[in-house]
This record gives sequence, structure tokens and C-alpha cells, in this order.
Amino acid sequence: MLTETGRIVAIQADGVWVETIRSSTCGACSLQKGCGHGLLSRIGEGRRGYIKVLPGALSLSDCSVNDRVRISIPEEVILRGSAVVYMVPLSCMLLGAGLSAGLWPGGTDLAAMVGALVGLGTGLVLVRWHAWRHRYDSSLQPTLLDVEPRSPDGVTVT
Repeated sequence: MLTETGRIVAIQADGVWVETIRSSTCGACSLQKGCGHGLLSRIGEGRRGYIKVLPGALSLSDCSVNDRVRISIPEEVILRGSAVVYMVPLSCMLLGAGLSAGLWPGGTDLAAMVGALVGLGTGLVLVRWHAWRHRYDSSLQPTLLDVEPRSPDGVTVT
């Protein structure tokens, strides 16, 4: 299970909005400078992100705005999501290129290129449809793990 800490910025009837600050975990990786993800992480490091989080086992009455919380999402959700986002457009692009080159008289490179673009577009539409179809699936949503305790004077205890 992947966990992240954040701060509650809004409370709704069905969940809370949590502000997180992106932090890079690349310092612990042996590839550090040779990885594209590390470069992207350094570019976006320190930016704030907002995410809607389901209460899970906690009650929303235990939460208030500006509380520090820990949120979690199962690892398999990240892995499956990555597979859908990367593999569906790539597979559709290759399938489109192969089919158009095979079906087009003469099988020109232009036909393969057009088929690849149509396939890529189709794959992106399929990913968008998949995201829309599963937008309310609670097993794919992040959940609250716990709220960090506050001292009597309102300061978060760490």
C-alpha cells in the first residue's frame, strides 16, 4: 500500500479534499541521474496537488480543515492504472499501423503512419472511457488512513 501525507483543505459529504506536496523518492534509487522519471520529478518537485479522498474506516466528523492526514492507495491500483494508460494506446497504435499497412493497396509507409495515428487516437479515447467508467469505483480511490493528533492548543503533534 502506498501512503502519502497531506493537509485537508475542504470537507464534503462523501470525502475530503487533501493538498499534497510532491516529493521525489529518487534520492534512494541507484539510477538517480539516468532515469527520465527522476528528471520529471525534479521539475515538478514542490508543486501542490489536490486529490479527493474517501473517509475509509474514519468518520468525517474526526476531520477538520487544516488537519494533517495520511492517505493510502493500493499498489495494484497504481500498477493496473499504469498498464492501462501506457499499454492500451501503444497496442492500438501498433494494431492500427499494422492493419492499415496490410489493408491499404501497396502497403505504403503513409498508410502505416495514418493507421498509427488513428490507432493512437482510438487508444487515448479508450483510456478516457475507462477512467470515466471507473470514476466512482471506491476500490480505486485513495482513502484516509489516519488524522495526525492535535495538541490542545491546535498545533499538530508529530
